[in-house]
Amino acid sequence: MDRRQFIGASAAAGLVALGGTNAAQAQQILKFTITCGHPPVFNWVKVLDETFLGTIDRELAAAGSPVKIEWTKAYGGTVAKLGAESDALKTSVSDAGLVSQIFEAAKFPLQQVTLQVPFGSPDIATVSAIVQKLNGQFTEMNDAWSKNNMMVLGIVAIDGYQLITNFPVNSAADLAGKKIFVPGPIANWLQGTGAVAVSGNLNTYYNGIQTGVAQGAIVSMSPVWSAKLHEVAPHITLCNLGAQYTGSLAFNLRSFQKLPPVAQEAVRKAGRAYDAEFARTQTALAEEAVKNLRAAGANVTTLPEAERAKWAAMLPNLPDAWASQLEKQGVKSARPLVNAYIEALKAAGVKPVRDWKA
Repeated sequence: MDRRQFIGASAAAGLVALGGTNAAQAQQILKFTITCGHPPVFNWVKVLDETFLGTIDRELAAAGSPVKIEWTKAYGGTVAKLGAESDALKTSVSDAGLVSQIFEAAKFPLQQVTLQVPFGSPDIATVSAIVQKLNGQFTEMNDAWSKNNMMVLGIVAIDGYQLITNFPVNSAADLAGKKIFVPGPIANWLQGTGAVAVSGNLNTYYNGIQTGVAQGAIVSMSPVWSAKLHEVAPHITLCNLGAQYTGSLAFNLRSFQKLPPVAQEAVRKAGRAYDAEFARTQTALAEEAVKNLRAAGANVTTLPEAERAKWAAMLPNLPDAWASQLEKQGVKSARPLVNAYIEALKAAGVKPVRDWKA
């Protein structure tokens, strides 16, 4: 019998009758697996474990549902490696989990939209709300998930990206000739600066900087503290490169369809709860991280606005280049999508450092 089927004695659904209850109140147990390439030390995994799974349990109990989901928690790449989490969900090895689509641009091209507009909003909740709205407007965004046997329940928008280095940075010109770790498409943010982009992720930054593979990284603040990256890159330059949509809380479509309606609604509510709790806690952690880094002796400085403008001016027209490339690949929504994102930022009160247009 498949591990996702109800277990027990019922011929139809594997119902296990509880003592003193009738068949209508029989317990239904599902064995599911939840995955993430990152370990639980990072907040997006912690909120997945505590808020998403906890909300599902509470909602099912509150509804008096006999359904119970028993989760195998496969975090830290034990089942799905970072950058390959979608494969586990697509093939039903996993039933739910976080997909770091920032590392899977070929599969999820339109999900890279915020990464084409650096120096955007620093606010996680703002970026999350915009992305949710765009998901509803542009069917091609959702099509990428459904074609890979997934549905999206929540948004992982990381707090504003900053710069950490083992050398001081006082101007955009200081990046010239330096090797900087970047995740996925963020390499584009170094075009024209003279810096060399080195592909990496949070699982590799510490050792990579320590051993000289790179001299710094573009990264958000909360994981800098939790991963102790300041030990090898003590110069923290607050550039406000913007909060970015880098991951998604997704559910295997076939697994979701096996759930009775009450459980499906519990899962959807849990996804909304994840969004709200992650935005709240990640914002607080980013602010706390800066305080902790200063207290630990890191050299925390803020890049002047004039230097942010110089950095932005060094870059090619990233939104236009991105849209043009995807149009050649037959992705029709890229240009209107990125333009809609830019307009949504402006509507949210964001004053662009550069007037990006695709």
